[in-house]
Amino acid sequence: MWPRAAVGGRAMTMNGKTVLITGSTDGVGRYVARRLAAEGAKVLIHGRDAARAKTLIDEIVKAGHAAPIFYQADLSSMSGTRALAEAVKRDHQRLDVFVSNAGIGSQNDGPQRQVSADSHELRFAVNYLSGFLLAHLLLPLLKAAAPSRIVNVASLGQHPIDFDDVMITKGYSGSRAYAQSKLAQIMFTIDFAEEVKGVGVTVNSLHPATYMNTTMVRAGGITPISTVEQGGAAILRLVEGDDVAGKSGLFFNGMNEARANPQAYDADARKRLRALSLELVGISS
Repeated sequence: MWPRAAVGGRAMTMNGKTVLITGSTDGVGRYVARRLAAEGAKVLIHGRDAARAKTLIDEIVKAGHAAPIFYQADLSSMSGTRALAEAVKRDHQRLDVFVSNAGIGSQNDGPQRQVSADSHELRFAVNYLSGFLLAHLLLPLLKAAAPSRIVNVASLGQHPIDFDDVMITKGYSGSRAYAQSKLAQIMFTIDFAEEVKGVGVTVNSLHPATYMNTTMVRAGGITPISTVEQGGAAILRLVEGDDVAGKSGLFFNGMNEARANPQAYDADARKRLRALSLELVGISS
């Protein structure tokens, strides 16, 4: 069994808890899925590659733990995201933790501007809008499991949103698009934490570790400087740490609470982003 993350000396028991981790067939999501399965959680894994999911399931079963349940979905489309939420709601009555981890980096499939099936800038769609939509659609299950947690895996790389050109049709760069999507995640974290205050659901975001040894980092031609174990420990702390129970609307750099880009604390900017996001994903306010 893998050792538990250091979480201020104590961690809530995950035995029997239902946890959904998007983007969990590779990288840090895969590590977190393995760890939580080892702790007895009912792990719902997500990815696009069924073969990669099978190897993860086989690893977990071989280690003597319950097989995770795989949900195949393409989060670059709103229909794919909705289908994932519907499948989870069909199969489960409660959700103790939702880890929004799926994402694409600044160089995946090249640095050029790409769009989603819904004609949204691709990194904004995958890294931010899919998690935004899933959190709203899965909220009934999270409320049913209260106290429950949402963990948004963001980044220290953050770029202010230009509301005159959110989809970056001018002056595009993959790094700017990635950083904008990650700031949007953090802004959503603060907003949603306030929206669900009092219902037993906490929402936090974090930068797990810098340039972990993942496919995303290597695809960007970057030499990794952190391990998935380091990043995974930071995610697990927000998933199960007693010392963060009840804390909500915060951003963490690894294990430490931190400040995000100033735009994250601009209530008017968050209001604009929320209104735009609800429109883009087709949810009425």
